[in-house]
Amino acid sequence: MPRIDILLARNLGWSRTAVRAAIADGRVTVAGRGGIDPRGDVDAAQPVAATIDDQAVTLFDAARVLLNKPTGCVTALRDPRHPTAYALLRGAPLHAELRPVGRLDADTSGLLLWTTDGAEIQRLTHPKRAVPRTYQAALANDPQPLPAEMVLDDGHRPRITDLAPMAPADAHPSLAVPAEARAFATITIVGGAYHEVRRIFAALESHVLALCRVRFGDLDLPRDLPPGAYRVLP
Repeated sequence: MPRIDILLARNLGWSRTAVRAAIADGRVTVAGRGGIDPRGDVDAAQPVAATIDDQAVTLFDAARVLLNKPTGCVTALRDPRHPTAYALLRGAPLHAELRPVGRLDADTSGLLLWTTDGAEIQRLTHPKRAVPRTYQAALANDPQPLPAEMVLDDGHRPRITDLAPMAPADAHPSLAVPAEARAFATITIVGGAYHEVRRIFAALESHVLALCRVRFGDLDLPRDLPPGAYRVLP
């Protein structure tokens, strides 16, 4: 169980000294109790309801956040030239500790999972775990049939578990379909090499005009979550 002063400091962005002073001044309740020992453990179910100066806050010991990443921003904590996906998470639980599970390039939208759990990042991104990722693509033209074995120009052999045409009506609302799109496809791959999906379609003599990740592992991108918005997961 987390210690009360540490949990408060992590969630509020305060120093532990400031947290202890607030507790000593009677400005803090945790799980409905005042007069708490700052060095004591939180024995309530997580997350924990608390008040600071009569303002309600929710305290998290760990957090997972699903972001619908829009195009035009990079998967980074900071970048001197581009908007970042991380900036869209302001106000999310444990914002300072959140880290992305994999990456989406600036021109790709869709599901981007963030977590405070380093072990989860390792589990979901390690190649041996073979976690599938599903994308929807708007294309300039119909791709050629998938060969029995595909090798990209750099020697990489993508692991494609599904590739199929898609009806325009089935496109996710977050797939920004340009007027010149002439074909649509859904593709599931295991792994996530640099620009892998775009390079796969290029090898099939097509061109990706818009790309959106709609599934990662067992998580789906909610159709009602607008680009730039996030949802806190259990």
